[in-house]
Amino acid sequence: MRSKTAIKTDILSSEITPEADYINRRQFIYRSGQTAMCLCLPYQLALAGDAVDDAGLRQSPLVYSAAETPYRSNEKQTPFVDATSYNNFYEFGTDKSDPKRYASAMTISPWSVDISGEVEKPGRYHLEDIIRPHAFQERVYRLRCVEAWSMVIPWVGFPLADLLKRFSPTSKAKYVAFETLNRPSEMRGQRSRFGTIDWPYAEGLRIDEAMHPLTILAVGMYGKTLPNQNGAPLRLVVPWKYGFKSIKSITRIHLTEQQPATSWNLTAPNEYGFYSNVNPLVDHPRWSQATERRLPNSLFKPNRIKTLPFNGYAEQVASLYKGMDLTRYF
Repeated sequence: MRSKTAIKTDILSSEITPEADYINRRQFIYRSGQTAMCLCLPYQLALAGDAVDDAGLRQSPLVYSAAETPYRSNEKQTPFVDATSYNNFYEFGTDKSDPKRYASAMTISPWSVDISGEVEKPGRYHLEDIIRPHAFQERVYRLRCVEAWSMVIPWVGFPLADLLKRFSPTSKAKYVAFETLNRPSEMRGQRSRFGTIDWPYAEGLRIDEAMHPLTILAVGMYGKTLPNQNGAPLRLVVPWKYGFKSIKSITRIHLTEQQPATSWNLTAPNEYGFYSNVNPLVDHPRWSQATERRLPNSLFKPNRIKTLPFNGYAEQVASLYKGMDLTRYF
């Protein structure tokens, strides 16, 4: 298990330009981590002043530590409207606008997560019990999609490692597998005859990747609870990997000795590897990965930038893959 070390950052909080609504809600933020531990649950927050987006989804302000952390990108933040309306969430359809259009059908309360496999404390836990002991932090991360577009998003969550330690992984725990909600009655994409994914959607990490301090479980973004289309109520965020690794709406976390099967790797193994680290030197079979479109963009303002190895987090995570051929283990 890797020890937590200081992580160098290029972040200047003064350069972050949050969406106006997000700024207005800063009044709800407390600087005490202990206060956050007690008050952060979405289901305990007062509804007065909650935001309702144009998909009809209610979002509550989150209470989290506002102290400066070494996990903040200094790049211009993607506007909230773009981050919540341009998504891949095939459970609701393959068009980028489908998740926002249809995700309101997904019931997120009550919610539970199965913890299983190589742990000493397996069981099914209510969401409240999963997140209650953890103080929330804000992490402003780059998000790079395998389709060569990207965003910069302020997530609110806590390190995955802190959660896993609570359930005491055994010495056989070499990988962590995740599954998304499988509920065709509420997720129209799971009912489609034209789908290529064998539901439920599954992803996985090596244990040292899961325990890395950059890896978080997010419960919010832009200071508010996650919208359904962005993976409410609980999603993974692994900023140095392509976005499809950051699985949404998690219902199962399974620790295992064997490398788990993952959805896109099963669907197209020549296109999507298990590791899926952002790598500008390894192209997708159908397009280059050397550059990306930073959203928002337009025909007259393509906003195309160079893609960085490990999405700009090489200094923090490259040592995890020392000696590995990253063109083979892509």
